[in-house]
Amino acid sequence: MSRWFWYLSQLKRTLWVRATLISLLAVAAALVSLIAGPWLPQGLSTEIGADAVDQILNIIASSMLAVTTFSLSTMIAAYSAATGNVTPRATKLLLEDTTTLNVLATFVGAFLYSLVAIITLSMGAYGERGRVVLFVVTIFVVVLIVVTLLRWIDYLRRLGRVGETTAQVETATEQAFRRRARHPHLGALPAPADGGAPKGARPVYPTKIGYVQHIAVDELDALAGERKVVLHVAVLPGSFVDPGRPLAHVEGEESEDEAKAVRTAFTVGEERTFSQDPRFGIIVMAEIASRALSPAVNDPGTAIDVLGRLVRIISLWSGSIEPDKPEYQNVRVPPVTIDEVFDDAFAPIARDGAALAEVQIRLQKALAALARSGDSRFRSSALRHSRQALARAEASLSLPEDRNRVQDAASTVA
Repeated sequence: MSRWFWYLSQLKRTLWVRATLISLLAVAAALVSLIAGPWLPQGLSTEIGADAVDQILNIIASSMLAVTTFSLSTMIAAYSAATGNVTPRATKLLLEDTTTLNVLATFVGAFLYSLVAIITLSMGAYGERGRVVLFVVTIFVVVLIVVTLLRWIDYLRRLGRVGETTAQVETATEQAFRRRARHPHLGALPAPADGGAPKGARPVYPTKIGYVQHIAVDELDALAGERKVVLHVAVLPGSFVDPGRPLAHVEGEESEDEAKAVRTAFTVGEERTFSQDPRFGIIVMAEIASRALSPAVNDPGTAIDVLGRLVRIISLWSGSIEPDKPEYQNVRVPPVTIDEVFDDAFAPIARDGAALAEVQIRLQKALAALARSGDSRFRSSALRHSRQALARAEASLSLPEDRNRVQDAASTVA
């Protein structure tokens, strides 16, 4: 994904962009009657009752303002519930939820449409035939509002719920895993997993402190091809960087302009994102399970549900998706290792659910399912985490019967 395309994809997930676009369309719809009106026959306005359009517009203007205010307050309450019951990192997906954004943008656009139409009617600009077009457009807007309201009422039943929010996190994480499975090195050639570089390669350091959100590998490849160098990327999206940690290493002659261009290809921000960072989604899902296992929440069922979702997501890397051929030949990018993914997913759950036999048994079954996937990397990581989880359970479970059940479940991993 190019840097500008990534910027646009982030921009379209904001409320103000969608609301602005729909509002512009609404204003255009209100003004189109001025152009289309003269083409209609005389007397049609009386036949279809277009004289009542001003009353309909007044109803839309008054009701849409109230509905928008109610929807915003409901949305804020759902975000607060998700922050308290799920994890604050999951609210980012709620803020970018397309259904919520489209609903609010539709309500704002309908309000602005009615406002512009009322003002234009008061000026007497439409005329008798213009009212006919305005009436037809208004009926279409009313139908759109009704459909949106029905969809919004159904969606409000699930907005902010633990299960719904967890499903949204799973979907975003699965998409990131599928993209990374197709492009394990972001479309470039493979580099060592530790991000090392050949001897003599010069590092390029960032000027900002934060998380790497996006890497424009296409820009790096074009730069490397132009300067006849090879770029070794040292960090992946999701890595925390500072002026002392290199972003990349340049193998070949390097100039200051070249180093500046390399820095530009790395987008560094204050928060991690889901798009290019599959590990972030795994971390968020593990946080959901950890919060459910806390004494204040005491919801082991959610942790067990998260374990099943984690197995589904991580299994995508068991060889079911064929990776694409590398497109960029002048850039080397390290992979996301299976050990890192297993550490992010299962270590927090094994720690926080050590005293719960049902969680430990389900954890061992999840590891056994991944160990049976046929991938040797999965098997070694699953065995390592199975031993660690068993050790935690044996130290925390007081009842011998519970320890025996967990030991039996751990034996299936091997």
